[in-house]
Amino acid sequence: MAELVCDRLTLGYEGEALVKDLSFAVEKGNYLCIVGENGTGKSTLMRTLLHLQQPMAGTVTFGDGMKENEVGYLPQQTQVQRDFPASVREIVLSGCQARLGKRFFYNAEERKLAAENMERLGISSLAERCYRELSGGQQQRVLLARALCATRRLLLLDEPVAGLDPKAALEMYQLIAELNHEGITVIMVSHDVGATIRYASHILHIGDKVFFGTKEDYLKTPSGMQFLETAEEMEETKA
Repeated sequence: MAELVCDRLTLGYEGEALVKDLSFAVEKGNYLCIVGENGTGKSTLMRTLLHLQQPMAGTVTFGDGMKENEVGYLPQQTQVQRDFPASVREIVLSGCQARLGKRFFYNAEERKLAAENMERLGISSLAERCYRELSGGQQQRVLLARALCATRRLLLLDEPVAGLDPKAALEMYQLIAELNHEGITVIMVSHDVGATIRYASHILHIGDKVFFGTKEDYLKTPSGMQFLETAEEMEETKA
């Protein structure tokens, strides 16, 4: 059974549709990359999946026992967020907020979960550091640890390596791939052609034409072949 099903979605603002009649399903363990030109509705779709925005039509349904508050989210960072004056431990712990219910304080189990996720991502030594003093790569690890405190099943990632240097970006992609191999489902908005081809199991292309399917099938389409050519040109440029 699918963990997430989108059925005939129409997405947009103020009565103007960006995407129409969008349907796809995400199974447990998938690594779905959402690609397309700027302004085609990728971030709008992400907000809709998080129930931060209502679709103009259609439905988003969680299945296989998934609940809305069991989704981990790593957003694109703004400068204000990068300068947030809190400790690493406090930010990671905040991923447990959905578990609090009517409580005001985190319990021992939640503190243990935060410690485990900091250890998992190699940031335990940074626990008492101020978040805004960290490098971009370290900050993204903190936010990923926070997202893991919210979920053991599904991660939504919006441009998770934006602004990172190549080494930090590669490390972040490797971390995400490891989590996916452990069974966590990944849905990622990305403009990184090379990473999409390397890591994705499925691709959702949003644009004049919409495609959803396996990476292998996507690369056989005109859009996919152009996508692959771009990746090869980028590799040649690096060489």
